Amino acid sequence: MDFFSILTMLGGLALFLYGMHVLGEGLSKASGGRMEQILERLTSGRLRAVFLGAVVTAVIQSSSATTVMVVGFVNSGIMKLSSAIGIIMGANIGTTVTSWLLSLSGIENGNFWVRMLKPSSFSPILAIVGVMILLFSKKDRRRNIAIIFVGFAVLMFGMDTMSGAVKPLADVPEFANLL
Repeated sequence: MDFFSILTMLGGLALFLYGMHVLGEGLSKASGGRMEQILERLTSGRLRAVFLGAVVTAVIQSSSATTVMVVGFVNSGIMKLSSAIGIIMGANIGTTVTSWLLSLSGIENGNFWVRMLKPSSFSPILAIVGVMILLFSKKDRRRNIAIIFVGFAVLMFGMDTMSGAVKPLADVPEFANLL
């Protein structure tokens, strides 16, 4: 790993953290207390929280994205940590179930619609929509939702940048032995 790979990884980390900050601010502004009540109802029991995490992860096909959103909810005070733990556990279960279903049904990852559901594909779309709303909308509610879109897109771009920067480490046997 050279200097520029480390620089890219740190830049991705910076974008990830900034995206989480923007996402959390947008969520707290947009929710106005209602989202907190809805999430509290949906995660009132441990099994309900796990089920919600599994369903959300199955829909967006990324436990990382689900976890990041949940951390944003906790960070902005919309969700309690105890509920977040159940959702994160469900997210991991949802990833496993989704993988098994995709492999059993024969759907290939090359399928257009399957690829569109991946965060790396729909994040740029969210960024474009969010920026367009920010540029042309005067209503605060729409602008707050646009901030959520842009924050999520920046966060996912940061995650993708970090994973791309450390990908060459998989081929280094010394690093693999260290882990």
